[in-house]
Amino acid sequence: MNIEKELLNIVQKDRILKDEPMKKHTSFKVGGLADYFLIIENEKELKQVLKLSKQNNIPLQLVGNGTNLLVTDKGIRGIVIKLNMQNYKIERTKDYALIIVEAGFPLCKLANIALKEELGSLEFLSGIPGTIGGAIRMNAGAYGKEMKDLVVKTKYLDENGKIQKINLEDHNFSYRSSRFSNENSIILETTLKVPYDTKENIQKKITEYSKSRKENQPLEYPSAGSTFKRKEGIITAKLIDECGLKVIL
Repeated sequence: MNIEKELLNIVQKDRILKDEPMKKHTSFKVGGLADYFLIIENEKELKQVLKLSKQNNIPLQLVGNGTNLLVTDKGIRGIVIKLNMQNYKIERTKDYALIIVEAGFPLCKLANIALKEELGSLEFLSGIPGTIGGAIRMNAGAYGKEMKDLVVKTKYLDENGKIQKINLEDHNFSYRSSRFSNENSIILETTLKVPYDTKENIQKKITEYSKSRKENQPLEYPSAGSTFKRKEGIITAKLIDECGLKVIL
């Protein structure tokens, strides 16, 4: 089978990158070649690529913004998918707003939209360089806020290629983890419930968080954030935080 020919029937040529250096797609700026790196822009393309992979036993790996990813110099065989699904919409009620946002949407961009639309509780996302899908998967958080505080429901593609939807309680959120951390499911879209706030209040928080990051984190160096060896049942980073022992060198 000619993989490239089959892929061209699904994805536009300019979004199929052959022998693509993964160092271009990770915050560590390292990583060997991916056989095929695909930029996927909708559910139809995603389903078709998954079907092609499954039917022909082609290895497949999904990546987001590459900010929690370390790729070996040997690269990645088969197909690597990057979701570029970035649609969103805002539904307003008298007391709150719902933001329905696709998995590939950058967190920093979402925080900026929330500022413009005067929607609160998303300020903590302003300095996190990932995407919504990754944030849901690992229950991303900062400054006392986590994704679990905002999520209403999530739509995802299960390992059999079926679209599923779950409410908040079914996410099994815990510290930097969710049900998606241990599944082969692919998050497609999530709905967030947020309060209204003023631009002044939102901007003040974003500025404070940005200042704190610049003062305490070496942002000029390639990084994937804090990394710890974890023992089952013990969350090292959480223990360090609770003991007040976190020091940035």
